[in-house]
Amino acid sequence: VINCDCVTYTSSEICALKGSTVDISCTYRYPSRINACITKVEKKMWFTRASNNDYVDIKTDPEYSGRVQYICGNNDCTLRITDLRESDSAEYKFRFITNQHNGKYTGSPGVTLFVTDLQVQVSRSEIYTYYDWAELKCHSSCRLPDHLYYVWYKNGQKTWRTTSSFSVYVYPADSYSCAVEGYEKFPSPPYVNVFPPDASRDATVSVSPSGEIVEVEGSSVTLTCSSDANPAANYTWYKENQTLFQGPEGIHHFTSISSEDRGIYHCKSENQYGEINSSLLFINVQYPPRVPSVSVSPSGEIVEGSSVNLTCSSDANPAANYTWYKENEDLPKASGQIFTITDFRPEHSGNYYCEAQNRRGRHNSTLHLNILTGIFLFNLYTSDHYPPSVLKVSDQPSLPDSSVLSEAARPGWPMPRSSTIQ
Repeated sequence: VINCDCVTYTSSEICALKGSTVDISCTYRYPSRINACITKVEKKMWFTRASNNDYVDIKTDPEYSGRVQYICGNNDCTLRITDLRESDSAEYKFRFITNQHNGKYTGSPGVTLFVTDLQVQVSRSEIYTYYDWAELKCHSSCRLPDHLYYVWYKNGQKTWRTTSSFSVYVYPADSYSCAVEGYEKFPSPPYVNVFPPDASRDATVSVSPSGEIVEVEGSSVTLTCSSDANPAANYTWYKENQTLFQGPEGIHHFTSISSEDRGIYHCKSENQYGEINSSLLFINVQYPPRVPSVSVSPSGEIVEGSSVNLTCSSDANPAANYTWYKENEDLPKASGQIFTITDFRPEHSGNYYCEAQNRRGRHNSTLHLNILTGIFLFNLYTSDHYPPSVLKVSDQPSLPDSSVLSEAARPGWPMPRSSTIQ
């Protein structure tokens, strides 16, 4: 028996699907004559094992009965195996026998055949109450060619054509199977989606006080995350994906909630078997208008007869409504965030204020408008103060009292915040 390099196999390893057909091929060569004796090939065979010191021709092996075929020429031979079984995984060698003395040749090493079935593997990356986000992989025990496409079935219906893996939302009791495109007759067994045992599956979020998640600034609020889990779960509370709290109790408490606490919250429940995120919870913190700010446009020198825009702004939730008043006048001058005085004249001088109001409260801000000779002056006050009895402008030339067209007739306010435009 000669182990020779006279046999050349087209592949050293083959990965094939269970149930499919595989061809294992080789070419071989031998001396055309030895000592003037013409060489003739008397027998060709494929084998995987020996019995009683003799090689067992696959054609006669009961394990392959009715499933093998030799397709051979003068210097080549192909073994075809149909209806592959996982037990067919083995090293296959070609052997030929000639009429010459010691003319028995075996190609070694042979071709290793791996027979694989397909299995759907699921890797969950995000776990929710009623579904999971997971990667589905069509797994084989040996490496199939990289260029293959796969057909995916959901509940028995052909649904996707992808590579060997992809991500999708999976739901309880849905079944998934896969097959190599072109080999749809050999799909994987169905994978029935069952959520991991004892995972923290039924996470729920309750908020105290209950009801609509609209809270007034300063209220006491308790967020509670609970789930049915064994072993007991640990909990993490998040605001806008920033960690707020971690612990076994799942309770996060606001003793006096503020506008900065407004936002989207959720909790995560996890134990050694898995984790799950709750649904999102929006906490809307309402508060009255902050002290309004007032701006005047245009800036720079204001000429008598020109137009002036007063703008009032206040941080508030819900959004504020704005009303403009002039001191000592009962009726409002305007509503809305912007108040426009067209054709500005001396009689427009005086104390103006805007009122910012929502259902949680109100706040005023006062603007004091004066026309001086060649000067437009405005002062901004909060509603908790009142203007000085004598208006003075720093770094300006002295002006006669008669040039002041509007002046408060009350004791002095604290020094106002002011701007002067010449």
